[in-house]
Amino acid sequence: MATSELAPKANTPQTGENIGGTGQNAPGATTLTGRAGADQPPATRGRTSIADVVVVKIAGIATREVPGVYDMGGGLSRAIGAVRDRVPGGRSNVGRGVKVEVGERQTAIDLDVVVEYGVPITDVAHDVRENVIAAVERITGLEVVEVNVAVNDVHLPDDDNADSGSARVE
Repeated sequence: MATSELAPKANTPQTGENIGGTGQNAPGATTLTGRAGADQPPATRGRTSIADVVVVKIAGIATREVPGVYDMGGGLSRAIGAVRDRVPGGRSNVGRGVKVEVGERQTAIDLDVVVEYGVPITDVAHDVRENVIAAVERITGLEVVEVNVAVNDVHLPDDDNADSGSARVE
């Protein structure tokens, strides 16, 4: 990711006030600071913090919405995710395959995706970028400076029809 393009992370409040007496924001959070004072519009009074995990989840969901994306993450994380999905009461990890860097006003996103066989990879990557940028900017108000898409596998139609342990030859 191009870290030089991102605004630095907010580690202390911009107005000099302590949050909860600690003088710091939550780790991995960005802070958007409004203006203080009774003469300011109500919508601009105070701070809004956006944690990295929020951007991760939004980007993960937006990526999975794109036709042609089969799954996300590398081989090991997909295997662990498949086990987690089968455990009763387990939740799927929408952030699998997503890495973000969040600054005060900007974010950069890296995605690891698995595409369906037969779909044009460049078209899927283009659609993923458009959908992720639109969702993150609309929901968080952060400017997305880049979305890097790494296609690390292709899902073949035969992958779903794998034998369940039976021998090929009898």
